[in-house]
Amino acid sequence: MAESAGSVMLARSAMNRAAAEGQRPAGRPVRGARRISAALAGLAASTRHELLTFDDPVASASRAIPEPFLELAGACMRAAAERAGEVRRIVPRHALPRLEDGPRIPGRARFADAIPFKLIVVDRTVAAVPLDLELLYNGLLLIRDPVVVQALVRAHHACWTTAEELVRLPPPRPSGGPPELLRPVLEALVSGLTDEAAAARLGMSARTYSRRVGELMAALGTTSRFRAGAEAARRGWL
Repeated sequence: MAESAGSVMLARSAMNRAAAEGQRPAGRPVRGARRISAALAGLAASTRHELLTFDDPVASASRAIPEPFLELAGACMRAAAERAGEVRRIVPRHALPRLEDGPRIPGRARFADAIPFKLIVVDRTVAAVPLDLELLYNGLLLIRDPVVVQALVRAHHACWTTAEELVRLPPPRPSGGPPELLRPVLEALVSGLTDEAAAARLGMSARTYSRRVGELMAALGTTSRFRAGAEAARRGWL
């Protein structure tokens, strides 16, 4: 863990240096369930090659976090793992029972005595860290600064080399997708845009957009927009 701590210190030092020198901030804070959900869906949709995580599936068990948010966050994680060619997930030892009982996520998993914080790194180009280092629901920091991202990748690698392998069989990859007519509606829905802004972006009336959203939710088998995003991610439509 000493190397992990050193990598995190390097990341924090890089962010402080950027702020002091008046450069573009190393990270962008995201707050509010709707914006956080859109950010997670965006990370899932952008994943192409590699997904690295520190994850504690039981961290939110005793917290008052809405179930739809937890479903969406989990669905986004599974969707990103489906897209990535390489998945490396590190969980704390106390989370192993929950991991065995919960939905299976493709890729490799290892367990350690503890994790330093929750973390998502996509393709070594963007990272997401909870603002409180524990729960994404309380806000997250989207980091694109390459020095900070590489420091976090190094911290993950240091933990990975000492963690114990957890052998699991991946689930079958989902197939298919939304009707082509509804794909841009789905993308607008998970982006967090208002109906008016989404309709304007897609060049349709607000009434038509609302009708298409209804068709999309019917295709996903839900009447909740929040759950529609979670179900779309679970099916690999994002």
